[in-house]
Amino acid sequence: MFRMYRILGKKAYKHWLNKLIVWRIARIPEKQFIYILSLIVGVVSGLAALALKNLIHFIAGQLTSWFDSDSISYLYLVYPLVGIFFTALFVRFIVKDNIGHGVSKILYSISRQNSRLRRHNTWSSMIASSFTIGFGGSVGAEAPVVLTGASIGSNLARLFKLNYKYITLMIGCGAAGGIAGIFNAPIAGIVFTLEVLMLDLTMAHLIPLLISSVTATILSYFFMGEGVLLRFSLVNDFNVDNVWFYILLGIFSGLVAIYFTRMTMFVESRFKKIKSWGLRLLLGGIVMGVMVFVFPPLWGEGYTGIVTIFNGQGNELLNNSMFFSWKNNEYLIVLFLAGVLIFKVIAMAATTGSGGVGGIFAPTLFMGAVAGFFFAKFLNISNSVMLPEDNFALAGMAGMMAAVMHAPLTAIFLTAEITRGYDMFIPLIITSTAAYLTIMRFEPHSVYTKQLAKSGDLITHHKDKAVLKLMEVRQLIETDFEELSTGATLGDLVKAISHSKRNLYPVVDPNRVLHGMVKLADVKNLIFEQELYDKVKVKDLMYMPEHYISPTDTMEKVAEKFESSGRYNLAVIDNGKYLGFISRAVAFSKYRKMLQDFSNE
Repeated sequence: MFRMYRILGKKAYKHWLNKLIVWRIARIPEKQFIYILSLIVGVVSGLAALALKNLIHFIAGQLTSWFDSDSISYLYLVYPLVGIFFTALFVRFIVKDNIGHGVSKILYSISRQNSRLRRHNTWSSMIASSFTIGFGGSVGAEAPVVLTGASIGSNLARLFKLNYKYITLMIGCGAAGGIAGIFNAPIAGIVFTLEVLMLDLTMAHLIPLLISSVTATILSYFFMGEGVLLRFSLVNDFNVDNVWFYILLGIFSGLVAIYFTRMTMFVESRFKKIKSWGLRLLLGGIVMGVMVFVFPPLWGEGYTGIVTIFNGQGNELLNNSMFFSWKNNEYLIVLFLAGVLIFKVIAMAATTGSGGVGGIFAPTLFMGAVAGFFFAKFLNISNSVMLPEDNFALAGMAGMMAAVMHAPLTAIFLTAEITRGYDMFIPLIITSTAAYLTIMRFEPHSVYTKQLAKSGDLITHHKDKAVLKLMEVRQLIETDFEELSTGATLGDLVKAISHSKRNLYPVVDPNRVLHGMVKLADVKNLIFEQELYDKVKVKDLMYMPEHYISPTDTMEKVAEKFESSGRYNLAVIDNGKYLGFISRAVAFSKYRKMLQDFSNE
């Protein structure tokens, strides 16, 4: 009975949804509907960001608010393991899908899944990351929020039967809304989406992004007021004499970002080799617990540590640690900060590699602040210079983000917006640029895109390459070629020519194996020699092509084969079996059509 009601409910839902879609198409112009939908996506993604931010802070507050600053807490050894355990159980037995690496998952969906994200992504990442981060996992909530917002946009767009271009746009709106909502940073939300996710910038894209981003920010202000994650008070004005030090900080941040990227990949690859999910969870939880116990600043997202640095109380990073007695020794504090920089990446990768869910946003900001603080303090105690440590911590955040994410504009605007450090724009720009140029010398792809680029699943910001990624070989195969058997004669070939519009004739056996092909230009001097019709065999006239296409080839590879072979038609062979041909003209026509649809405003 319940099943019958469920089926009837689904039918009624689809009926009313179809009526709504028909009404929308008839009454609301497409452009206006996109604006309305971007507003809805902004509201929902903003609420999701608020919910996740408050849930994480509530859990973390309940677990740690009663710790004494001058004593060691052994619960740091246990909490991360418990959080990862709850996360792994939730993902394995309820979600039953991989929900880690949110930004990479969005990029992959745009590239290979027609911008389709699963429905559970609208909520699963939020719950899983709450367990992981709330119990001290050394990751950030931003990537889960971005994935949640992007999934909201994708599923709403698909619900209203929008095409790929607008589904992708709604993914961007959801991501912008998530970033704007969690940081109260509307410009950063837009810039992040355009710089990291989107393919190009047009007014048709910009207005919906603005709507979603501002809507989410207003919601955040409405519920949270002026309270932001970080607040920076400019005590020391920017000094032009320190420009060279900001350049050096950018280079240092870029080098730290190289370590960040490569160590992340290394640690996660090692965890992937562990087949047992239980052993993986236990190992990651223990590693994470020990590191947090030794270096308490590694706990959670790290925003508390950043605020501590901004308040000029960087020595308090040693609270609750076995190094508490080092607080008054500048040299030992620098040594402690170096340890935090080294082990933060390992703690983060151990958290995600063992089954925890979270992103690199917050760890990147935290490491940037620590790197800037370390850089300034090291120079201050070893030279006669007096660099403002809080200013360099702020610039370090921008430099680290610019290098790790390969997103200098996002780094500049996000750092300025979330800290209200607008007067520091010049050093932020200098440090971000230097850091970005440094890492680009060694790492052409960001931590988000490195694996996707290696597997060929990355859509770039180049529109032509993006369109090639979206084209599929199987959709271009033409099968209206007259086929000849391996025993066919010249007479059979002439009959095929008489009612064919093609100038190529594949020779195929009963098992669909291609033995060769005959080109009309090669036999035109024989087709009028009737006395040869029964004497000449097709197998004596055919040739085997040097170049052919597999249905699994990418269109970039197909384009290369057309270029290198100089052919206008290439056979498609699947495990030795003939499927048809792809013509240069049809492929180019399809490319032009998709490029037009892709760019049309």
